[in-house]
Amino acid sequence: MSEMHKPKAVVFDIGRVIIQWDLRHLFAKLIDDEEELDWFLANVVSERWHHQQDEGRPLVEMVPERKRQFPEHAALIEAYATRFNETIPGPVPGTHALIRKLDAVGVPLFGLSNFGGDFWDAFHADWPVFDAFRDIVVSGHEKCAKPDPEIYAIAEARFAIPPQNLLFVDDKEDNIAAARARGWHGHVFTCANALEADLRAHGLI
Repeated sequence: MSEMHKPKAVVFDIGRVIIQWDLRHLFAKLIDDEEELDWFLANVVSERWHHQQDEGRPLVEMVPERKRQFPEHAALIEAYATRFNETIPGPVPGTHALIRKLDAVGVPLFGLSNFGGDFWDAFHADWPVFDAFRDIVVSGHEKCAKPDPEIYAIAEARFAIPPQNLLFVDDKEDNIAAARARGWHGHVFTCANALEADLRAHGLI
């Protein structure tokens, strides 16, 4: 690979790459019956429904609408809006240490995340790991979510680094495929050990 096409900056997804995320982590505290919990997460506050927030739809529209659809679950739907940070069990093991290593050797770090705009500020304030990032593109703010090519174009413009010099780390193959289609390098995240090996292979750490 020529020097001009080597990755020189790393772009991280956030959920399930830097922090764990699981709606069950909150709602298991509120619903005792396992079958009821499974049904609720599949039909009421589901990841598919939550994705509307990632796409930029505001909670002031989403939550009242859902309460009208499932009035018997109104209090639980409200908990989604007010206790979102409790859907985060903790950091993904090993990734924060890799971010610190990359930052220590001066590798530019960025974020590109499908994340709800209404939740971002309260979430972001709790995680100093993001202090190392030069910029983070948040889908809920852009009203455009991965793997839509538009959000990668927004990131390219904001980061001001050629696509062929970006290495994108994401847990979803579709999101990595969309980045590669634009000339980015990509790593489908499974664990920190595999990511570390790839970063070393690229000469980034």
